[in-house]
Amino acid sequence: MSQFVKKNGFSLVELLVVIAIIAMLAALLLSALSTAKTKAGRATCTSNLQQINLGTRLYSDDANDTAPSAQTTNRMVNYYRTLVQSYVGLKGAPSPEDKLFACPADTFRYWTAGGAVVFSPTGRHESSNANYSSYVFNGINKEKTNSSANGSSLGIAGQKLSSIKHPDKTVLVTEHSSFFPYSWHQPKKPISDPNSCFFNNAMNMVSFVDGHVSYLKTYWNGQALSLAMTYNPPAGYDYQWSGD
Repeated sequence: MSQFVKKNGFSLVELLVVIAIIAMLAALLLSALSTAKTKAGRATCTSNLQQINLGTRLYSDDANDTAPSAQTTNRMVNYYRTLVQSYVGLKGAPSPEDKLFACPADTFRYWTAGGAVVFSPTGRHESSNANYSSYVFNGINKEKTNSSANGSSLGIAGQKLSSIKHPDKTVLVTEHSSFFPYSWHQPKKPISDPNSCFFNNAMNMVSFVDGHVSYLKTYWNGQALSLAMTYNPPAGYDYQWSGD
């Protein structure tokens, strides 16, 4: 009488189920790791802005309570770094090696030139034109071309910090992306499409005259090439560009 040996193992269906479970677990793990990496990047950015904000206010203290300003004003948003970097322990010329001025999420950038939007797949902190900084000073008022809705001057370059009426809402130093606005932390895809780069409620890291740092939404009015730093937001937003 012949005997049959029973073989232990997975059937095809069981094997497919196991593979599907492993795939789902891997997807969950990757999502968790991605979320953790994003949060860690924002924590680094928060720390950077806190230190830069403090350095900027220390500079202002030594300048008779006056925010950074310069005779050559069209680059004030970037030039402030040269003025304040000694107050954050940096020496020598600005360098891409200075991690304090590099947001971890700053891996692409937009700017406007000649009435068009320009995209670059490199970080702003890698550019000498940006003084190797992801962060900009709220000094656009020195351009003398923009004003807020009530006609007051935007930006606080050269202004007495003690004269600012709402230091808890007035921007001091912020991510460059908030000027437009778009977001390094929650970008809209495709990031390489200039026609979709600016959007309302883009999330950005912003520091204020009173020293605190917030991760908040930035207002955009939806008009082509209308940059966020050229007007104060409407009610319901937790920041303003002007010092009044």
